Formats: sequence, C-alpha cells, structure tokens
Amino acid sequence: MSVKVEKKTDSYLKDTIQKLLERSRESGSVFWRDIAIRLSSSRKNYATVNLGKLQRIASDDDIIVIPGYLLSSGVFNKKIKVSAFKISEKALKKLNDAGSEFVNLVDLASENPKGTNIKIIR
Repeated sequence: MSVKVEKKTDSYLKDTIQKLLERSRESGSVFWRDIAIRLSSSRKNYATVNLGKLQRIASDDDIIVIPGYLLSSGVFNKKIKVSAFKISEKALKKLNDAGSEFVNLVDLASENPKGTNIKIIR
C-alpha cells in the first residue's frame, strides 16, 4: 500500500506522515509505517477516541497511540502515556489532571523507534 502524502493539504499532517515514514525506514519497524498509512487515508477513516474509552481499555503505565483525534468525553483517571494526531484542549486538561502524559506522534516515534509495547486504539 502506498502512502499518498502529496494529496494532503495540512502541512502539519504531511510533515508528521513523512517523519513517521522516516522513523519506520530507519528502525526497520512496520509499526510507524502503519500509523503513517492510517493518517494518509481519508479523514473520515481517522480514529476518534474519547477518554471514556481509554478509561475502559487502558491499564496504568500503558503507552497508547491513536491515529486520529482524542476527545474529552467521559471520566478519566489513569496514568498512561498517550499519543494522537490531534487532541482537544479539554482532553489534554483531563489527561494532565489524572497524571497522564500526552506526547506528539513524532516524539514518541523518536523515543520508541521499534514501536514495542505500544497499543493502537481505534
């Protein structure tokens, strides 16, 4: 499957996809390529996850990647590390209040180039 970066108009999205593909090539891991492919698809196919879903699915100290948007609906009180393409302000506040950490996708790819022990939530 090819990654169609040139069709995207959002420069932040294009940059994120290209950097994830670079990390994938450098590390030989398909994990970040998969995330880049998901982000290069149509926006209607992006994951839209609420904090309530993370509360049900995630355990403390998990690392979660959301190839799409993280929204604030629901109660959240776990200590996890979350990475998503975009996050709402309320969701970020709830994460910080719970003691969780939000990390940019590219930064997480730099921290964990192989993508080990990371869960993808859709």
